[in-house]
Amino acid sequence: MPTVLITGCSSGFGLETARLFLDRGWRVVATMRNPGAAALPASENLQILPFDVTDEASVTSAVAAAGPIDVLVNNAGFGAAVPIELIEAQTARALFDTNTLGTLAMIQAVLPQFRERRAGVIINVTSSATLKPLPLISIYRASKAAVNALTESLAVEVEPFGVRVHIVLPGRSPETRFGDNAMPHLRGLDNSDYAPLIEGMISQFRNSDGPVTYAPDVANAIWLAATDPSAPLKIPAGKDAEEWMAELA
Repeated sequence: MPTVLITGCSSGFGLETARLFLDRGWRVVATMRNPGAAALPASENLQILPFDVTDEASVTSAVAAAGPIDVLVNNAGFGAAVPIELIEAQTARALFDTNTLGTLAMIQAVLPQFRERRAGVIINVTSSATLKPLPLISIYRASKAAVNALTESLAVEVEPFGVRVHIVLPGRSPETRFGDNAMPHLRGLDNSDYAPLIEGMISQFRNSDGPVTYAPDVANAIWLAATDPSAPLKIPAGKDAEEWMAELA
């Protein structure tokens, strides 16, 4: 039975991905900050671990407790919508610590076993927001774009070891906690120059009209990356992400 380790499984894309892999007969190691919040079905094939991607000891402990795995899904992350001029340094650092350096830490923790076995798949979940310039999420975009660049180079480095690497790029999703998690970091609504831009973006994000991304879109893209050796390096997830990717083709 193959094993997948997924970070950030308490909600959204990670939760849906864990459910999908369980339904399809995999052993799932689901990691999250608060294991008590897990909305996953009881299963002998499920292992839930406490996990903080920004804590080196937590990363080491989770990977050791998981045992041998076949697929690593780096999904944990968070966003913040703030004008570049107004973003606080600690928020910028937190975005890179979680989204970029956290992904790097997991890769470094798992890759030795993949390299030794000459097999394994690493899937990094980033964002279709990296495909075009968008206001207010510049540092979030930068942290995810850094993962894209890291993954592209990693793919070249580990191909001789039989290790596959993929990037899954979700679009805008009204189902995730991105907006709720980003709100505490919001700055600029009291600034007459930035307020209209911020209010417009909040309204647009809450609007589900038009093409958007749903959690099953992302779970299915991750499944494709995990199980299809012919899958491309970059896989859009969601109608909006597919349209943005097509514009660049």
